[in-house]
Amino acid sequence: MKRKTRAAITMVVLLLSIAATAQEKKVNTLFSSHLRSSGGYGALTNSFTKIRGDFANLSGFYGGWYINHHFLLGIGASASTNNIKVPVQFSTNPARNRTYQYGQFGLMTEYVLGSDRSLHVVLQAFGGAGFTLQYERNNWHTDPQYNDVTDENWFVVAEPGVQLELNLFKWMRFSPGVSYRATFGSDAAGLKDKDLSAVSYSVTLKFGKF
Repeated sequence: MKRKTRAAITMVVLLLSIAATAQEKKVNTLFSSHLRSSGGYGALTNSFTKIRGDFANLSGFYGGWYINHHFLLGIGASASTNNIKVPVQFSTNPARNRTYQYGQFGLMTEYVLGSDRSLHVVLQAFGGAGFTLQYERNNWHTDPQYNDVTDENWFVVAEPGVQLELNLFKWMRFSPGVSYRATFGSDAAGLKDKDLSAVSYSVTLKFGKF
């Protein structure tokens, strides 16, 4: 009887010890124990690329939450600004000067290597939705007759890249870079995935709390 009592007491003490140890153990979470600093920044960017083999200028912006001087989690968008002529065989109105419009928007992430160094590397990844359409570029802002949009086309975009970043001031950075834009599911007239997927060269200015 005494042996059973001692065994029971020993088991209770052991269980209490395990419970106490479990309570003292620190629980690690993403936003408490590992969050050493928090900031944010926005960026103005311009890219030089090709669409259907023709030069395309894409202007855009992105920004978000900057975590631990390393990781950006944010959103971004960009669109073409120059005249990308639609070949006659793909035009929805061959009698008019039709232009391709390209745009994309979605999730933007960056991982900064050595943020405190004056010159460092940034790894990028964009993922989201893209679109193309045709419109009448000449006098589109003054003549409603020609301000018609046709052949609207939606697809998925993934664009990894890398930047060489220079710290100009504590609040401002200059970041030239290169990326590769890959599209999936484009079905516009004259604009399949192979026509939209291409290398981009970019220049970016970033402003914020780094």
